[in-house]
Amino acid sequence: MKLLTPQPSLAEQVYRAIVDDICSGALEPGTHLVQEQLAARLGVSRQPVQQAMALLRNHGIVREQGARGLIVAPLDLDEMRQRYDIRACLDELAARLAAQQATSSPAAARIASRGNAILKAGRAAVAAGDLSAMVSEDVAFHTFIYEVSGNPLLGPTAELHWHYLRRVMGEVLRHAAPGPSIWQQHEAILAAILDGDAGRAGRLAAEHVHGAANRLAEDFSTRHDPAHRSIAS
Repeated sequence: MKLLTPQPSLAEQVYRAIVDDICSGALEPGTHLVQEQLAARLGVSRQPVQQAMALLRNHGIVREQGARGLIVAPLDLDEMRQRYDIRACLDELAARLAAQQATSSPAAARIASRGNAILKAGRAAVAAGDLSAMVSEDVAFHTFIYEVSGNPLLGPTAELHWHYLRRVMGEVLRHAAPGPSIWQQHEAILAAILDGDAGRAGRLAAEHVHGAANRLAEDFSTRHDPAHRSIAS
């Protein structure tokens, strides 16, 4: 049997490149996505682009627009809030469980080492103004909390929503929230986990998620006609 390689496939690389461009604002909501142009720009054949587009459509990041074909999907405010509500519950549970895990000395040292490394990388991304890295490190922090929670089902359950929320986070970082405050909140969550304070860790995690959703909603109301129900340029 042939050994599997850990490298991402071309389709996965195309997927990530397109999501990065959406997160950064290089591809704005409503932008028409031409597969031939994307393939040429990324230096790949059409097949991995087609595969990536299928995944992006399944994750609600692009959608069909009649004869125009695929476009970058506008952000729907109601769907965003619904997904953030689910994520808040998952993150609160993960932080509580992680705090309970941290009462063990070996686990606490491991959590502190990995958590502080992610905090350092996140702050470096903010200092560099690298939006793609900011989003990646933000996802890495929350994924880390799921992993150290001790519940192996939390990560896969949350992942169902992270595909969509990753591009939402790009919108938050670009318009609605100053980057450093996000990492101050992450630091506070990690501190509560390392203190073994499950109640405080869970509360801070839930407040962090709801705060991001509220900031995006506030930004939506100031940048767009309240009569509209989607975030589009």
